[in-house]
Amino acid sequence: MKLEIGNFFVKEVKFGDVTKFSKGIFTINKEEAIAYVKEDQHITDCDIVITHPGDETRIVPVKEAIEPRAKVGSDDAAFPGVTGGLSQAGLGRTNALKGCSVLAVGKHWGSFGDGLIDMSGEGAKYTMFSQLVNICLVADTDEEFERQSAQKKNKAIRWGAHKLAEFLAKAVEDEEPYEIEVFELGSIIKRDSKVEALPSVVYIMQPQSQMEEKGYNVLYYGWDLNQFVPTLVHPNEVLDGAVIGASYMCCSSKFSTYEFQNNPTIKRLYKEHGKTVNFLGVIMSNLNVSLEQKERSIIVASKLAQMVGADGAIIGEEGYGNTDADFIGCIVALEDMGIKTVGMTNECTGRDGHSQPLVTLAEEANAIVSCGNVSELVELPPMKTVIGELESLARDGISGGWAFDEELGPSVRPDGSIIMLNDSMFCGDHVCGSSKKMVKEF
Repeated sequence: MKLEIGNFFVKEVKFGDVTKFSKGIFTINKEEAIAYVKEDQHITDCDIVITHPGDETRIVPVKEAIEPRAKVGSDDAAFPGVTGGLSQAGLGRTNALKGCSVLAVGKHWGSFGDGLIDMSGEGAKYTMFSQLVNICLVADTDEEFERQSAQKKNKAIRWGAHKLAEFLAKAVEDEEPYEIEVFELGSIIKRDSKVEALPSVVYIMQPQSQMEEKGYNVLYYGWDLNQFVPTLVHPNEVLDGAVIGASYMCCSSKFSTYEFQNNPTIKRLYKEHGKTVNFLGVIMSNLNVSLEQKERSIIVASKLAQMVGADGAIIGEEGYGNTDADFIGCIVALEDMGIKTVGMTNECTGRDGHSQPLVTLAEEANAIVSCGNVSELVELPPMKTVIGELESLARDGISGGWAFDEELGPSVRPDGSIIMLNDSMFCGDHVCGSSKKMVKEF
């Protein structure tokens, strides 16, 4: 399967009469774009706000991030099963607007799974999205049943952002990209003897799927991963819009759609393929609540890794707490099969840093990459501009914020400064492999 991604490097985004790209500047006809999003009658009010790296801007509540993408030379959807009908992802040509993202932002109401982005200052170092030009779809909906719930599906806003991302990328359909990235990985068997002599590695992804009610979880071709058993997936499908981020999960632990599209672990395995490793592909697993569900997925994922002939595995967990059982259980099963496994996850050590970092541990899990600590306290000064509504951090059950703490006071202070847990930093731990955090030994 061969995928070509035509990259258009965006340095600046502004509003204008026509949606177009020219010499690094992407111009958006704001009225046209808003009208397109509001074709969904559940969107009652929306605006589009642009912010660049270095702006004195805070964005909250952020629900999702998407890189603008559109298929070229066909009517196939950029996000099959979401923005259009089902079609095979991972092949053909897809155009991408690099250096920017479309953010789904609540105009008022936040959620347990929403987060914060600072575009400058101390907070900017906590998430890679501060380094992108962000096209913020700031919206409200008629989904009244979610208003007072800490756990929201945010479907209309999230899917509106996916539609907007595709709409914007279609503006460059007839343009020549600055570069074309090629991702091609053929059959697992009958490869060149020199490639087959290298250590064979599989990447096991554990996206969030704990909610039994549909609409919260990660989607694969529009299919809810709660109703799923681990499946062998071509890495190009992950890079090309087949996998859509969830509304569920504390925010620093989330895999946004942007991170599926630009998954650095997949890209590095592609780079090393044929040189240091024999990259077999991706096993798309899931994360569930009951012990039976967990055991089923562990059995199937580890069996698939063995069947494709993996010598080694990389496994990434979206989340912490309950899902640590899936993560560690899968590592143990793989190691018992003789498959050397490296895990990628964040930690939850409590504010004092003294708690056990994962809910469950095992001797076999002796190679884990820590991507951050959800419990780390983050204190940030006020920002000149807020996109969304700052009060949602304290009011709506966002996982790392609070209305009042006996020791620390309110999460949102009267002067606009904040104190919160890293838990609220939008995709701050980048467990897909983008994290710039380092461990310091004392």
